[in-house]
Amino acid sequence: MRKLIESTFVTTNGVIDSPQNWSGPYWDDEHSAYSQALMDNVEAQVLGRVTYEAFAEAWSQRSGDPYTDSFNAMPKYVASRTLTETTWNAQLLEGDAAEAVRKLKEQDGGDLIKFGTGEFSRTLLEHKLVDEYHFWIFPVLASGEKLFDNVELDITHLELLGTTTFKSGIVVHKLGPKA
Repeated sequence: MRKLIESTFVTTNGVIDSPQNWSGPYWDDEHSAYSQALMDNVEAQVLGRVTYEAFAEAWSQRSGDPYTDSFNAMPKYVASRTLTETTWNAQLLEGDAAEAVRKLKEQDGGDLIKFGTGEFSRTLLEHKLVDEYHFWIFPVLASGEKLFDNVELDITHLELLGTTTFKSGIVVHKLGPKA
């Protein structure tokens, strides 16, 4: 069975909104190496509509290095109630998004990764489909939508699987559902 990994950028005060506005100064070789290692066993991306549209605009214009070329070529599965078509090597998840992801996880192959956090992440959490969270905590305070803001969640205990600290101040907490 494939593993579903969620990788999310979040400020110290819990903001997930518009990371392109606050994450840039912290991108360095350590950040890039961690990103590359995280993608080593990943075969496909699972994205919500908002992240998909932002990524398609930003990433499809890039090329020239192995990471970017692999990222762009990787199959993408998009959860959306409003899109009718996709580009950028993507296809829409048919029917119930949680059930579609469950079926993807049951297939043979490499891991699945989901970037960004929003409504689709909440659905995956509710259906206990995420196997690993990588919360990238940036040393930034910002305003905007917060992680799992305005959402009623059942208590979900997570187990610390590891922590990585970068010289830039980013700390990545790798967590999984507690058994």
